[in-house]
Amino acid sequence: MQEQKLQINTERLKETIERFADFGRTENNGVTRLSLSKEDIAARDYLVACCKELGMSIKVDDVANLYATMAGSEDQPPLVMGSHLDTVKKGGRFDGVLGVIAALEVARTLHDHHIQPKIPFTLVDFTNEEGARFDPAMMCSGIISGKFEKAQMLQSMDSQGTTFGEALAASGYAGDAANRLQEATAYLEMHIEQGPVLESEALSIGIVDGVDGMVNYEIEVTGSSDHAGTTPMPMRRDALLAATDAIVLIRKALNERDPALVYTMGRMLVSPNIHTVIPNRVTFTLEARHKDMDVVGQVVKAIQELPETLGGCIIKTRKLWGRKTVAFDQTLCSRLEKSVQELGYSYKRMYSGAGHDAQYIADGVPTAMIFVPSVAGKSHCEEELTSYEDCAKGVNAALDTVLSLLNPA
Repeated sequence: MQEQKLQINTERLKETIERFADFGRTENNGVTRLSLSKEDIAARDYLVACCKELGMSIKVDDVANLYATMAGSEDQPPLVMGSHLDTVKKGGRFDGVLGVIAALEVARTLHDHHIQPKIPFTLVDFTNEEGARFDPAMMCSGIISGKFEKAQMLQSMDSQGTTFGEALAASGYAGDAANRLQEATAYLEMHIEQGPVLESEALSIGIVDGVDGMVNYEIEVTGSSDHAGTTPMPMRRDALLAATDAIVLIRKALNERDPALVYTMGRMLVSPNIHTVIPNRVTFTLEARHKDMDVVGQVVKAIQELPETLGGCIIKTRKLWGRKTVAFDQTLCSRLEKSVQELGYSYKRMYSGAGHDAQYIADGVPTAMIFVPSVAGKSHCEEELTSYEDCAKGVNAALDTVLSLLNPA
């Protein structure tokens, strides 16, 4: 007979999700909780209070990353679990915060059952993951992992003219650089999928093997403005028509690549943007993501092979930024898979198209992620939803993995 697995308190998990949603809840049952806003600070204060009730010690680093630790019986690097509390404007109740709540529920379950781990267990809330108030996204996990320079990040300004440094100083959560996460036994992050795959395949869990590489280009098309009513079609240098021709060429090239490749032309600027004037300049972005960097390279090649002129207009391309594919620790992913199998949950191994703090932490710490399904693939919107049953399954899988890591044989 199979041993009964220790499981979390599902009703408490549900209540905690709804309690955190009160910090910035919108009229349509979403959440607006921008980084270091009064709503974010209130959520942090509540999280600290919850952790102190469990006897966890609290530390905050110099960029407001928050760490709550349950002591272990041995002096070893902690097992770290968490995510972020901040949201986009009019976001959902699950994105980011579910990972923090999952870590809190794991800690509560250990406390309920009087389990003292050999290895310390640390809950983490990373600051400004979304980048919705201060650019860039994943700012503070990026700072502590050496991806971004702190001095430069402190100057990042929100739409109201407040810098990150000013918000940090006013928050009450500007701690000490000595408290930064420097080493850990492992890092585990639970997150909603933010896409439709798990739900469409009727699966409860995604075991995330890594984060897709990506590239982002800006394509500029320069023509000539003339009167929209008097210039014959053959004599025009219409930048918008040329831009649409370029888009057709790109789509044809990319649609012949791996079907797992995703790409988006998400921003287009047309000048002078007057209905009686032929456009003289168009810029648009092309972003593409895939786990195989060779496929990402094929995207770059397709962009670079665009003709220098189209319809009498000049085509120029410029790389804005990119990232390499991040592979998570396969031993940790396999341990998570074992937990999911033993719990009897349906699952698949997959890569994440979205970015997460885990991809930066993975540079120095064995890392894995758990996905739970997003209803209709909705995220970064008030309609965002994951069933409480799926949330509980994800936390149970995390708990089982954490128990195996906290008390190694």
